[in-house]
Amino acid sequence: MTELPAGLHEFLSKAGWEGAEIDPIPGDASFRRYFRVRRPSGERAMLMHAPPPHEDPAPFLLVAQWLSNHGLRAPEILAQNPREGWVLTEDFGNDRMRDWLDENPDGEESAYAGAIDALVELHRQEPGPFSPYDMPTYLRETSLLTEWYAPAVGLDVDVSGYDAAWSEALEPMLARQKPGVTVLRDYHAENIMLLGDPRMGAPQGLIDFQDALVGHPAYDLVSLLQDARRDVSEDLERAMLSRYAGRAGANEHFEADYARLGAQRNAKIVGIFTRLYKRDGKPRYLDMIPRVWAAMERDLAHPALGPVADWFARNIPDDLRKSGGGTIK
Repeated sequence: MTELPAGLHEFLSKAGWEGAEIDPIPGDASFRRYFRVRRPSGERAMLMHAPPPHEDPAPFLLVAQWLSNHGLRAPEILAQNPREGWVLTEDFGNDRMRDWLDENPDGEESAYAGAIDALVELHRQEPGPFSPYDMPTYLRETSLLTEWYAPAVGLDVDVSGYDAAWSEALEPMLARQKPGVTVLRDYHAENIMLLGDPRMGAPQGLIDFQDALVGHPAYDLVSLLQDARRDVSEDLERAMLSRYAGRAGANEHFEADYARLGAQRNAKIVGIFTRLYKRDGKPRYLDMIPRVWAAMERDLAHPALGPVADWFARNIPDDLRKSGGGTIK
């Protein structure tokens, strides 16, 4: 889509950016659209259009302000019109952590160490004024696997048993996520912007945090270290978990809760990626499912996931599991 949304020029004019050059940035998985705008002087900013009723920029604005107020590097808000879905922000540049690492693989440990340290700082803060990551939310997310993936591979599965298994596995964790921490929920290498060379200790910027909740500190670690979009070696995963534990502290239940949330998140993602293909016609997400499935299988091997692992053994044929989820039609 190359046509500019109605109201774009009016918003920029009121924001003091009249006559700026406008470059659309490709997007894929939501109704949000992004544009880079440049003044003749060379000054740049990012323009987000999150139009109601499909999108609402208010949560983004709330979380961005909270993060900035608590020492985290969210983009500065330059202008806004939430009613019409417009937000103009600071431009963090082009160096997504994912893309930068493709060109600088020797910087992987430094980049991930910086991302871990940002989480440590986030988790030192009191949780933000966001909704809780509660059991109904966890179960609503895991149900995406039975709702979308199972029928896509021709399986008739035990849905009530699936929900019961997840409830049993997750229940022991709930008390340990109170009072909780701010959970960004999509904290991975495509949503971390490098504001310089991480090998030199440069800061990292955060984006795509509008769905923040209050929950368990292990969730964003899982999002980062079991990344659906980028291979993270098990050695690096273990090293970064150790780094987090050494800086933030971790009780004797942390490894089990990390596995619980890993399995929960990965089951959700398998469902979401299947939905993006089946409902939205976006087949590129299918190529990521084997990576997600492999991480989920590792998580399911932890004793804390016993009820869920038993359900998978009864409902998902072994050949599908060994092939990374099988062929989705």
